[in-house]
Amino acid sequence: MELKHYLGIVWKWLWLLALSTAIAVGVSYVITSRQPKIYWASAKLLVGQSIQNANPNSQDLFTSEQLALTYIQIAQTLPFFQATIDALGLDMSPDELSGMVSANIVQGTQLIELSVIDTDPARAEALANELAYQLTLQGPAASNQEEQERIAFVQQQVNELQTKIHAANQETAELQKALSVTASARAILDNQQKITTLQGQIAVWQQTYASLLAFLAPQSPNYLSILEPARLPLYPIGPNTNQNLFIAAALGLLLGLGGAFLLEYLDDSIKSAEDVSQLLQLSLIGSIARIPGSGNQKLVTTIAPGSSISEAYRVLRTNIQFASLDKPIRSILVTSPGPGEGKSVTAANLAVTMAIVGLRTILVDTDLRKPSQHVLFNQSNDVGVTNGLITQAEVDQVARPTLIGNLRIVTAGTAVPNPAEVLASAKMQAFKQQLEADADIVIFDAPPTIPLADVPILARMVDGVVLVIDSTRTRRASAQRAKVVLENTGTHLLGVVLNRFKSRESGDNYYYYANARSKSKQKARGEPVPAANITGEPV
Repeated sequence: MELKHYLGIVWKWLWLLALSTAIAVGVSYVITSRQPKIYWASAKLLVGQSIQNANPNSQDLFTSEQLALTYIQIAQTLPFFQATIDALGLDMSPDELSGMVSANIVQGTQLIELSVIDTDPARAEALANELAYQLTLQGPAASNQEEQERIAFVQQQVNELQTKIHAANQETAELQKALSVTASARAILDNQQKITTLQGQIAVWQQTYASLLAFLAPQSPNYLSILEPARLPLYPIGPNTNQNLFIAAALGLLLGLGGAFLLEYLDDSIKSAEDVSQLLQLSLIGSIARIPGSGNQKLVTTIAPGSSISEAYRVLRTNIQFASLDKPIRSILVTSPGPGEGKSVTAANLAVTMAIVGLRTILVDTDLRKPSQHVLFNQSNDVGVTNGLITQAEVDQVARPTLIGNLRIVTAGTAVPNPAEVLASAKMQAFKQQLEADADIVIFDAPPTIPLADVPILARMVDGVVLVIDSTRTRRASAQRAKVVLENTGTHLLGVVLNRFKSRESGDNYYYYANARSKSKQKARGEPVPAANITGEPV
């Protein structure tokens, strides 16, 4: 199957693709617009104090990372969630809270990130911060109150020593400055003694200060602290309307494509010349587009002779003539696999094109069960084939002239209860011979091939058969069965006419059809309508 075939399927079902995409986008928009907005807040915690150490060792770093994984597991337990709920006084269960919280280690670091997703931004912030605080309570530093108090006392002593050392250094600098301007020997001696005393005191304080700093230096990696508290989220992270609509459009398009190709797969009608050639091994002798209107508006070869559809019928006529160069065809049977596939309209327009080129043409309606030629040509059906066979009338007595020169029609006539027996009678054979003697070409509008016995009877009498297939409804199995039935009669299958073919070129047909409908309305209102000659032009 070629690429252009797939593109043709897409073009054919473009409305389905557009519809499925529009429905998917519309449903997605409605659902998304009804969803509440979601906010995200997160707090970061640091495991260990090695980052504060100028020379951290690898063992402390490794231990801190392993401890971070342990704290993450603690942050996913129901007691941990229950403690957070109790602290904030929330009305929810631990299971509900667990669905809102995620805890992860920042890859390659000692950082833990606690994230909360909630429809309330303020509650998301409060939950993230409380969860972080509750997690710090799981560390050893939070459980040793005496150790915390001792560290606070030492820190206070360090601060006081910093103040004393700074003040003593300033006083020493002032005394040294005074030595350079003092002339009295006693004053100089006193200042030197003070400087010596202060320097000694500073040395003691510095030694004590160094000891206290060593005590405050981080020694254990099992220390948990809040590095960055959560902040109030200002913008929602979801639902992402644009993303949802894009995904919905893509899914709708894919569903539409799937539906289109599925329908094409399930549709086993014959649509193209390739189908006719591959499936039936028959020649395509005509492709006729759909003809709008009803009744005599279907006679497009008289109403719109310059249209592309009329040209298609002229091509059909030419192909039939070329198919019978060695042995001229005097009689043609037009049939279809089933009813309603356009064989009567095809027979009527083919007869018109035959008559236009000067051939004496007789169109015979042998569809005795459901005749339609009298409707197409606006004739009565009181006298026709059945009446002629019963009374053994001459051709002139049953063949009626039409507005088309060289064209006469024989309608079906009075309905009979046994059409197959009537058509199989010797009188019908004799009548057919009379028709051929009185015309250059006789076209029989036959009943559908399946499941009636009428067509095999008629097919044996004629020189050639044209099989009409509706490209929108004729199934492959029906077309194949019709071909087998006709071949079993030993008749000459001239080829296939693909009716209601979806041509991409609409051409000028709409102008002609609109004009034809306008004339029909004028006639219905009793207004004068200009007559038309054989070419269809007003005279």
